[in-house]
Amino acid sequence: MVKETGYYDILGVKPNSTPDEIKKAYRKLALKYHPDKNPNEGEKFKLISQAYEVLSDTKKRDLYDQGGEQAIKEGGMSGGNFSSPMDIFDMFFGGGGRMNREKRGKNVVHQLSVSLEDLYNGASKKLALQKNVICDNCEGRGGKKGAVEKCTTCKGRGIQVHVQQIGPGMVQQIQTKCSDCRGEGERINPKDRCKRCSGNKVIREKKILEVYIKKGMKDGQKIVFHGEGDQEPDLEPGDVVIVLDQREHDLFQRQDDNLIMTMAIQLVDALCGFKKTIETLDGRILVITSYPGEVIKPNHLKSILNEGMPLQKDPFEKGLLIIQFKVMFPSNNWLPLDRIPLLESLLPHRQDIMVTDEMDMVELTEFDMQEQSRRYRGEAYQEDEQPRSGVQCQTS
Repeated sequence: MVKETGYYDILGVKPNSTPDEIKKAYRKLALKYHPDKNPNEGEKFKLISQAYEVLSDTKKRDLYDQGGEQAIKEGGMSGGNFSSPMDIFDMFFGGGGRMNREKRGKNVVHQLSVSLEDLYNGASKKLALQKNVICDNCEGRGGKKGAVEKCTTCKGRGIQVHVQQIGPGMVQQIQTKCSDCRGEGERINPKDRCKRCSGNKVIREKKILEVYIKKGMKDGQKIVFHGEGDQEPDLEPGDVVIVLDQREHDLFQRQDDNLIMTMAIQLVDALCGFKKTIETLDGRILVITSYPGEVIKPNHLKSILNEGMPLQKDPFEKGLLIIQFKVMFPSNNWLPLDRIPLLESLLPHRQDIMVTDEMDMVELTEFDMQEQSRRYRGEAYQEDEQPRSGVQCQTS
């Protein structure tokens, strides 16, 4: 039993979630609330990152489960000791962290929805992106040669410091990006600006990427296009990182390199044998057989070799196809009373009990969970409506 569930609630997972489920939850939320997509959700993005930092680490997660957020603070992660949310994001998506960002442009991360069939058969998908490229008209200078000058407003620092009074004898310094040079520390006279990029040094360009999905790739796997990120002067372009997001399948569930499915069979199939067909993810039809005398129990598991997901390192090899059988029992009055002795003779003997006069004979009735729940709520409501006896307040 965990002490608190706050971090689990932030990621939308249960306390018994696996590390893979926690990773998948962080991936979706981090992409959704990243400041580049949602500038007003910075605090939400920070909380998501903090929750993932704790729950993705086995020792920190155990500490949190036992003592909650207080235990994490006492363990040395109080206040600002959490890692930067952007560092966590970049490390998760292969960005390389803060030092890497200083030398290279930011990575651009996109989520690509794929089907289980795509991951089974392999696929090619085209993705249209808008990216910044260095203006070829001014070669990334923003204007004529020699037109760039130091910003006089911020003195080339790119930032402005404002002081405001917040109380008697108390002032606060606020650091903001310089509005005149947009944080670059330099500016171009409007008459000298490049006509094509308007002094921005870069222009927006449409780029079509062809994403090749190999057989056996997995949900959450990354495909990296090196150097295809936004371009900036004096910086190496970042990467475009495509994250595969597998949609749920109606029949199959994936577990590592295995596929799992549920098959409903009738009682006669379970006891007397059957032939059934399964359509695979590449359109083939498999025929499976259960022979007479081979009893299939409810939730019984069977597997078929080499009919699971292709192995990425060797697509000609596959995992298992695992079938869980659900036995459908007949409705009431399906067997004539005069045939019951014949059925009893074929089945294992039932257990006999000794009935004595001291025992109470009772009858079984059908149980309706919804009706019982409605009745309970109704009784609870009536009980709340009953006048309460006891000491009453004196009225004047």
